[in-house]
Amino acid sequence: MDEIKKIGVIGAGSFGTALAMTLTQKGHEVTLWARRTEQIEEMRRTRQNPRYLPEIPLPETLDLTDDLQEAVTDKDLLLMAVPAQTFRGVFTQVSACMDARTPIVNVAKGIEKGSLLRLSEVARQILPEVRYAALSGPSHAEEVARALPTTVVTASEDADLAIAVQDVFSTERFRVYTNEDLIGVELGGALKNIIALGAGISDGLRFGDNAKAAMMTRGITEMTRLGLALGARAETFAGLAGIGDLIVTCTSMHSRNRRCGIMIGEGMAPEEAVKNVGMVVEGMFTAEAAYELADRLGVEMPITNEIYKLIKGQITGKEAVMNLMGRERKPED
Repeated sequence: MDEIKKIGVIGAGSFGTALAMTLTQKGHEVTLWARRTEQIEEMRRTRQNPRYLPEIPLPETLDLTDDLQEAVTDKDLLLMAVPAQTFRGVFTQVSACMDARTPIVNVAKGIEKGSLLRLSEVARQILPEVRYAALSGPSHAEEVARALPTTVVTASEDADLAIAVQDVFSTERFRVYTNEDLIGVELGGALKNIIALGAGISDGLRFGDNAKAAMMTRGITEMTRLGLALGARAETFAGLAGIGDLIVTCTSMHSRNRRCGIMIGEGMAPEEAVKNVGMVVEGMFTAEAAYELADRLGVEMPITNEIYKLIKGQITGKEAVMNLMGRERKPED
């Protein structure tokens, strides 16, 4: 592949900003785009991202813009860092002004509602010839931005692209593995958010460590079941994009999904909990998409089913946990 030097980062939320900082500090020429002009003006004025990463200074050489064409044109690589449910709309705009040969690295973790497509599938609907890689794993933006040691995985159907992404992003504090299982890496990153909601609900109900350990263990089991039904490899869910991301999302207060779940467990309505988090809670959308996928494919996903019913207001958090505990006895699988 050609040398990658100029990079456009589409989305100035917490993770997009953190990765833009990492890439800039490595010596790349990075342009970070945000949709809202007022956000970019504030970031230029303060040289911080006060809403998403407060009190963390931005590199002086990181370019900031609200002009999408400026962020996309003449770039060697584009990093998509927008919420999963807005990916289609934003990438449609990006594809209109990018060189179709420019590689895309996506860090959003979700399944599109309605279509039930993975984001690589959405990208190919918009730009069939797209060169696409996913970057996923246990990587809270707050820690990446502070250059705390982090390890992730990149996956692509193009092995050369995966290696190129590994080279571009790897630093002494940010280690990148490669994986050929794009389906598994995408699903691992998306589905763990549902289980993190459940783990948070358990914490909010003060059910203790035993209950959360069971939630996580049985959670990775049903994540793997759906992954296999969709063509993923089981071993991917035992790696960084599966159990790795699940652990950090279920245990850390950096996790929006866990924080949202805690508030639901404490008795707050799901929609109010999302408002209190103040940022996108991907698990709320993914639960609905995964519920529909599991139903279509005949895959048993009891935790996802209970989270779905809770989000729809059919049961409480305590009822969801009790329903799981009261299921028919069976061998462990």
